[in-house]
Amino acid sequence: MREGRAAVARAVNVADLVRIHAQDRPDDVAVVDVPQGTTLTWSLLDERVDSLANGLSAAGLVAGQRVAFALVNGATLVTTYLAAARAGVVAVPMNPRSATGELVRMLADSSSRLVVADATTATSVRSAVGGLQDALEGADAQLRRRNPVPVLAVDGVRALPGEHRFDDLAAATDRRVVSPGDRENLAVVLYTSGTSGRPRGAMLSHRALLSNIDQVASIEPAPTRGDDVVLGMLPLFHIYGLNAVLGQVLAQGARIVLVDRFDADQTLRDVAGHAVTNLPLAPPVVAAWAGLPAAAELLSGVRIVLSGAAPLDPDLRRLFVETSGVPVEHGYGLTETAPVVTSTLSSRARAAGRRAEPAGVGGPVPGVEIQVRDAAGSVLLDDPGQIWVRGDNLFSGYWPDGQGGPGSDGWWATGDVGLVDRDGDLVLVDRLRELVVVNGFNVYPTEVEEVVAELPEIAQVAVVGAPDETTGEAVVAFVVGTADEDGTTTPAELVDLVRAHCEHRLARYKLPREITVVEGLPHSATGKVAKGRLRAQARRALLGLT
Repeated sequence: MREGRAAVARAVNVADLVRIHAQDRPDDVAVVDVPQGTTLTWSLLDERVDSLANGLSAAGLVAGQRVAFALVNGATLVTTYLAAARAGVVAVPMNPRSATGELVRMLADSSSRLVVADATTATSVRSAVGGLQDALEGADAQLRRRNPVPVLAVDGVRALPGEHRFDDLAAATDRRVVSPGDRENLAVVLYTSGTSGRPRGAMLSHRALLSNIDQVASIEPAPTRGDDVVLGMLPLFHIYGLNAVLGQVLAQGARIVLVDRFDADQTLRDVAGHAVTNLPLAPPVVAAWAGLPAAAELLSGVRIVLSGAAPLDPDLRRLFVETSGVPVEHGYGLTETAPVVTSTLSSRARAAGRRAEPAGVGGPVPGVEIQVRDAAGSVLLDDPGQIWVRGDNLFSGYWPDGQGGPGSDGWWATGDVGLVDRDGDLVLVDRLRELVVVNGFNVYPTEVEEVVAELPEIAQVAVVGAPDETTGEAVVAFVVGTADEDGTTTPAELVDLVRAHCEHRLARYKLPREITVVEGLPHSATGKVAKGRLRAQARRALLGLT
């Protein structure tokens, strides 16, 4: 058994992987935090995780309670996530760029008892905590007990009265926390749009996380090796960065180089300067580097690029490979599958030499089963249908009661449409749900529509997605204004009004790229908004065809 898989087999809790490497390779570098100039060996990382786990316990958190954090990529985020795991509490990673209203909703829904913020997020998190407190002031006692106002812990800024200093929590050494010994314990609640409706918290156990880490580590050849230096640019509040990137580093005992933002030139220099060998990326980064004259030289030490979180255009992939000389592999996954379902590295057709490049997003990783079924539940081959998944990596349902999880037979319907060819490779066709995927992040149109509809000047709104070369997809809104008796509000003013309101209420990646004022929305015979027609119109507009 490979070293990485052997470590996973010994672990019950994700944080156990740190302790294993601290014992086996204490002086090897585990984490490089580029913005902070911090380097942590496995032994030092283990000590910091222990201390913060003690601090969480000293702050009153007990196993099963939730600790939220809105942190940019860095050593603090890694330590907080692993300390939560070791303390037996449940991590609730939040996008540090979330709008205040989104933070309030996640904090209230998860009933988090503590929320950690850094210098970049302290203001918005403080506003969210204050907003939650205001919302609960008039609530009954039962609701206040069920949705407590979390205590804020801040890193890099002065703590206000009633707040914790993160450094104080992280310096607790008076007792040693013993991690709960059950892989079924809940590890993470990650908010995602799921298969329908408003964002919901997908519940991922240590079993789900460790299983997917092991499944990916079982691929031949291994995507990540123990001697790899891995770029940690993908956000760690997202399942791709958290478990497909950081998880593989934890399993293999590799090194992760953390950066908190992407700059096409500077990030290339970071890759070369830190001798990065393994590049997990999203397609927009591949697009930014494809064709750059400096790419070949600065990426000369890289052995593999792993693309995920959004579809990768085949022509873009070929251009990147031609100009950089680095092979690009990609796959398919979801938050609810922790996340990896398929990989081009798992293509049986390519392994057998029948195909130079795998179709679509490759074959299922070891330990994961996929089926494509029609509406009657019959399994299809070479015909499109809904993708179903089964494996130990599946989530435990949506927070808090586990609804929407796998059935009694272990199968779960993804809501995506694809086809499995005769070689077992999966080709993505469409999605049953109406999610818009921007830079790998899910945007549910209903959420944006609800925000736009808050404006009294808006009578109707419909939000769709349209292809975009840079972000994969773009959010496009069609709005109908309310009757303006004196006719003083122009379409341009209405667009500005909607844009300003969205910027105040939504995270940046959810903002409509285009806002079009129309006289009325098209409807089907049953009275539903005909979004297919709107998507076609949005696609033509973004392509400059209208």
